[in-house]
Amino acid sequence: MNTGSDQPGLGSRAPEFIKARRLLHRGWQAGVFVIGLAVVIAGVAMLALPGPGWVVIFAGMAIWATEFVWAQVVLRWTKRKVTEAAQRALDPAVRRRNIALTVTGAVIIVVLCTIYLWRFGLVPPWKIKGR
Repeated sequence: MNTGSDQPGLGSRAPEFIKARRLLHRGWQAGVFVIGLAVVIAGVAMLALPGPGWVVIFAGMAIWATEFVWAQVVLRWTKRKVTEAAQRALDPAVRRRNIALTVTGAVIIVVLCTIYLWRFGLVPPWKIKGR
């Protein structure tokens, strides 16, 4: 039971005996939607709380993609964009620039720490008296 999409591989992945019965298939889709929604909500909560928020959000989208074409399209678009970004990051020119920026930042931090230690020694920048 493809939902009318011309793209291969899109549509419900429910077992055939479920897809053959409309009411059962609708119940299956509702269950998949509720489970996917719970996972996405947990992922959104993990954006503020400790945990792998984006990974969990994409896991919820993958759950939805087992039944809904719109989620399959969103996941395909996201995978394509992530792959393009990874390829750009592996570009030698981009890697050289990133390494140069990292080394420059590290040198600046080392110089500032050295100046601080030379000027003040191993003393914290705040005063603690009588404790």
